[in-house]
Amino acid sequence: MRSRAFPRRAFSSAAALALMLGLAGCGANTSGKPSAAIPAGNVNVLYAGSLVDVMENGIGPAFHKATGYTLQGIAAGSKALVNQIKGRLRQGDVFISASPSVNALLMGKANGNYVSWYATFAQAPLVIGYDPTSRFAHDLRTKPWYLVLQEPGFRLGRTDPILDPKGALTVQAVQAAQTYYRAPGLAQHILGGTENPAQVFPEEDLLGRLQSGQLDAGFFYSNEAAQAHIPVIHLPAALQFDATFTVTVLRGAPHAAAAQAFIRFLLGKEGQAILRGDGLQILPPHLHGNAASVPTNLRRILGN
Repeated sequence: MRSRAFPRRAFSSAAALALMLGLAGCGANTSGKPSAAIPAGNVNVLYAGSLVDVMENGIGPAFHKATGYTLQGIAAGSKALVNQIKGRLRQGDVFISASPSVNALLMGKANGNYVSWYATFAQAPLVIGYDPTSRFAHDLRTKPWYLVLQEPGFRLGRTDPILDPKGALTVQAVQAAQTYYRAPGLAQHILGGTENPAQVFPEEDLLGRLQSGQLDAGFFYSNEAAQAHIPVIHLPAALQFDATFTVTVLRGAPHAAAAQAFIRFLLGKEGQAILRGDGLQILPPHLHGNAASVPTNLRRILGN
């Protein structure tokens, strides 16, 4: 039996109706105004491990909702990330460090020219966070911290001073405490050496070790402790060492448009509100390096 052909006019009307229904199902714009395409794709952000919570649970979801881009993040110690970038183990779009000086390791021809500019945008002081269920918790609340950290059996955690700015600040703070409290040998008694393997852990693991009861206390940034709801000991003003967070677009960023959108969001009102809510101290963006190499659409938000 031959198949029946529809009249041309009937077919055209049916096709038009199907097209209209299809567009309606896809959320077609019926306002009469032109609709803008929503960006899609990823942005690869290599960031300091102390920002894991705010990036995964705050900035990332809000950035996706606002722009359509998806944050793909890698967290580690800032210097560890530098080594991965220079060793071509990681290719990122955006680099966020916890120390301005780290950027110098990626600047210049000898360092691959991965960074030509960066902007500071937030700070967080170094604090001692402790396990409230630790057998040393009462002593930490009632005695000088530098004496408690020397008690037999005390388990202290910190990050690698070679790979992570927080680890370097920890060593500086304890060494400064030795002078401040006039206590010769204090640094050796507390740290047991600059790179004591019994105390040094990857930045992304340190908080988890404390929360699981493997450590009695550790050195953290204030925002990490606030996010984890762990009690802290604030160091005296003379011993206060701060992380200063920086952001830049890496040379050869595979997703340059997404990278620039991410920085605009991070440094904009919504991004800064999220950072502040996670315990970071907001700084007005301050540009360092070659201002001429800053992408045009980032210059205004960077004050350049």
